[in-house]
Amino acid sequence: MIQITAALQLDEREVEMTAIRAQGAGGQNVNKVSSAIHLRFDVQGSSLPDQVKERLLRSRDTRLTTDGVFVLKAQSYRTQEQNRLDAIQRLAHWIAEATKVKKKRKPTRISKGAKIRRKDAKQKQSRQKALRKNPDV
Repeated sequence: MIQITAALQLDEREVEMTAIRAQGAGGQNVNKVSSAIHLRFDVQGSSLPDQVKERLLRSRDTRLTTDGVFVLKAQSYRTQEQNRLDAIQRLAHWIAEATKVKKKRKPTRISKGAKIRRKDAKQKQSRQKALRKNPDV
């Protein structure tokens, strides 16, 4: 089981991981060893609560396909096991962020005093600039 939050867990069988060759520089070893991990997670077919699924599918994450499959590539580490743990951790963090309910913004008004002070400051600046002009002779 993958622990997402204190109350939310995900079965490891819902996550598909395959080992692939990592990209980038790495010498001769990088051409022989499949140390990167390609993780696929079907959001719609998962056992997550419907509210969390909805938030995940509404997110504008580029790693989410149009079919609702989350695709992640972990290749930061040299070993396959470290990359596997990194991929699981990143998936858990992505899901945990979707469980947090963001507080709705309450629109505020500018006070009457602030409007007056702003107007006075603009008029003062205008007068100052007007005094810098050359008088027409």
